[in-house]
Amino acid sequence: MDRQIRRLATGFLVLFGLLALNVNYIQVIAADDLANNPANKRLLIQEYVVDRGQILAADRSTVLARSRATEGALKYLRRYPEGERYAHITGFYSFVFGRSELEQSFNQELSGRSPELLPQRFIDEVLGRDRRGASLVLSVEPRLQQLAARGLGGREGAVAAINPQTGEVLALMANPSYDPNELSSHDGKEIRAAWDRLNEDPNKPLLSNASDQFFPPGSTFKVVVAAAALENGMSPQDTIPNPPELDLPQTNETLENFGGGQCPGGSEISLAQALRVSCNVAFGGLGLELGGATLAEQARQFGFGQQIPFDIPWQEGAFPDPSGFEQDQPGLAFSAIGQKDVRTNVLHMALVAGAIGNGGVMMEPRLVREVRDPSGRIIRRLEPAVWGEPMSGSNANKLTKMMKAVVESGTGTAAQIPGVAVAGKTGTAQNPGTDPHAWFIAFAPADRPTIAIAVVVLNGGDLGSEATGGQIAAPIARRVMEAALTG
Repeated sequence: MDRQIRRLATGFLVLFGLLALNVNYIQVIAADDLANNPANKRLLIQEYVVDRGQILAADRSTVLARSRATEGALKYLRRYPEGERYAHITGFYSFVFGRSELEQSFNQELSGRSPELLPQRFIDEVLGRDRRGASLVLSVEPRLQQLAARGLGGREGAVAAINPQTGEVLALMANPSYDPNELSSHDGKEIRAAWDRLNEDPNKPLLSNASDQFFPPGSTFKVVVAAAALENGMSPQDTIPNPPELDLPQTNETLENFGGGQCPGGSEISLAQALRVSCNVAFGGLGLELGGATLAEQARQFGFGQQIPFDIPWQEGAFPDPSGFEQDQPGLAFSAIGQKDVRTNVLHMALVAGAIGNGGVMMEPRLVREVRDPSGRIIRRLEPAVWGEPMSGSNANKLTKMMKAVVESGTGTAAQIPGVAVAGKTGTAQNPGTDPHAWFIAFAPADRPTIAIAVVVLNGGDLGSEATGGQIAAPIARRVMEAALTG
């Protein structure tokens, strides 16, 4: 009998011990994760008694998100005065569907739970005030965001502009977009109707074409291939074969230049000339010469297939597994001109351009510049951070000169800015089943850039099958760069 009682007592002690461990785990270790989990509806309801912090643009006067008091059961309503223009940056704050983008990734700060706000929380409790959250000050410049939106107009596409020296995002605009106010109302029926409509839209407006979606980069990817050539001993003056078309190994097919014909310069042209005129045949042959492993490694150095930290979720570019090229040499040639299975987005290509302009150093992209308490005091300043060095400084300078020639006298002349040296690269990416995507990447001033930019206009925009990166994307980039440089 005593043995049974001891066993029962031991069992109860073990159960109480496990219960204590679970309570401590929930209250201490997992507290932040549970509080920030957008699926936690109970805690989400509790958040509506918090005067959530604002999200501000770089000028600190343009309000992108704020809370206002209501008379309803949910005390505060989240509003987005700029609507669609910043939706893919701010995200939404929904009673039904939780949080997204900055509203989610900086929820701890915006909801007043961050450790730096502990004194503020104590004061608010003593005075009987509602808890107040911290505000975010972003690096996004409203004028540049407006110009990016105006440049795209009603066309599907995206613009990303960064400061290549710091990684700060100056503009991040994508079409189509959506109105986060619809998902952040206090009317559950209205929220669900908007959610269903947005998710049924085949253009996927909830996903950003600037950072969430993948597209073939076309000839803008040739800067990565040129970097691989330079890093492996070639010089801009070294020549490569320039036939009218490239006979593809393992097949009877050929790779042709855009528009057909031979690139100017004779049977052989320099690496610099091939980039200036965006010669597909020359770069396809160069890709075969360098090999899949070399191209894949250079792409990896530029962040393709890697994890690059950012303030909101996003998709870095992807490059095919080089082992597959042994049985698919044509795929390697097409990958060297940014086709086949090479995929990326404008944010990543802005980072690629910025790394070249920044002497071969790629910075981590950053949206949030400062976190400020409810009184406006800076409680955290987010400093620039280096992500990697995809190429040497000397080779980055060589590639910069090659990209300057693209804008001065090559395919990117539409990006010229009077009195400013611009380095860039056009791209026209074939897209099976529809019209080509028009790309342009650039940075300026070329010798010490303060802005790097990538633009894509999807499916030919309003030019259809006649669209090229030089025609349709370069002018958008020029207007944004010019505004940034003139202040």
